[in-house]
This record gives sequence, structure tokens and C-alpha cells, in this order.
Amino acid sequence: MMTISKQISQQINQFPEDILFGYKELNINQQDYTTAAKALERLQKKGVIKKISKGKFFKPQMTIFGEKKPSEEQILKPYLYYEGKRVAYITGTYLYNQLGLTTQIPSTIRIASRDKSITIKTFSVKASPAKSYVDVTEENYQILGFLDAIKDLKQIPDVDVTLAVRIFQTRIKQLNEKQTQGMVEYALAYPSRVRALLGAIFEAMCIKTNIELLRKSLNPLSSYKLGISTNILPTAPNWNIQ
Repeated sequence: MMTISKQISQQINQFPEDILFGYKELNINQQDYTTAAKALERLQKKGVIKKISKGKFFKPQMTIFGEKKPSEEQILKPYLYYEGKRVAYITGTYLYNQLGLTTQIPSTIRIASRDKSITIKTFSVKASPAKSYVDVTEENYQILGFLDAIKDLKQIPDVDVTLAVRIFQTRIKQLNEKQTQGMVEYALAYPSRVRALLGAIFEAMCIKTNIELLRKSLNPLSSYKLGISTNILPTAPNWNIQ
């Protein structure tokens, strides 16, 4: 019968380099965790694997430039899922940089989840928790990140509002009717400035999907100072956006 130590070594040999793994990926029974921990410790001492955080390891890959560490995406991935289901997503300046809204790259990444408070501190990645307005799924996390960008428009470092509105419109054009409908439904859980700007953009793009839901959700006496003129978004006044 194969020992736990040999079983772990064989599995690790089959793993590609530059990926994160833990006890779950090694298919270790919980009653064998103590034995597995000792085996993993021996492999660390030999330099076969390295520990990146509690219960998470990787196989170091050597290049002509030195040791290659796992990418940020690999490090973050285990924290975004629970029992195989997505429960969190990357938001904040890191995401807004990827969307083309800012050139700034933050030292700390924000991770949004409805029920989990996710904090990460490794040698290469730091992350702090943010609150998701709705439950996170594989189907909606990108839309939630997009709505976060609308919510944080005035707080995005060095943002060009004119460019931001164009980026929002371009992204919305790529959605199908089901996705735009979902975006409206999720937006109803967000602050009113999100619903107002989304409504103005939809109206300017002649998208009628559930647009009246957005309008009815707003206080007609409220106004939103977002620094968006009619030159940028002609429908802005219809939604009390200044």
C-alpha cells in the first residue's frame, strides 16, 4: 500500500509549475492531515515545494532570471471560490486598471464577497476585503465589478470621465439582453448614483431593457454630481446627473 508521503510526492510531480495547491488538491483525507503536513514540511526542506501562505504551496520554477513565483491570479484564485463555487471577485483600483479606467496599480487588491471577509498577506500579494452588494456567482461577478466601477467613478485615481463613459458604453455593447437585464436587477441593490448613471447610459444607447425599473427606483428630487456634461452624455439631465 502506498504511503501518504509517496502519494503526495507523486501528485506534486504531476502538478505544473507556477500553480498553487493545498490539501484539497492533494486529495488528502482529513484524518491524514498531520502525516501530510510532515511530508510537505520535508519537501519544503528539500526545496521541492515552497509555502506561500497557510496550507498553500507551489513548485518553484527556475528561469534565467531566477525563481518564478505564482502569478497574482493563481495566488488569488483559491480565495475567490468555496467548495468549487465562486463567492468573491477582484474589485477596486486593480480591476479599474484592467478596465482601462486608470493607469494606477494599487499595492493592495480589494476582494469583494457577500458573506466572507477576505484578507491576504503573502510575500507578493496583499488583499483587503470589500462588501459585495449581492451574492457572487460565476455568471455575475464581471457585471458586479462593472457596477463597482460606476459606483466608484469619482474615486478612481486619475480617471478621465469622458473616457470612462465611453468605456462603460463599449462594455455594455458587448452584453446580450439577458446580461443587460441582469445588470439592471443587480444595480437596484447599488447606491442611487449607480442606477442614475446606468439609466442615462442605457437611454443614450437606446437600450430599453428594464430602464423604467431604474427610473422608478430613484427619488425625482435627487441630483448626482458626477462631473458628466451633456457633451459627454446627452441624456445626463434626464437622470438629474450634473
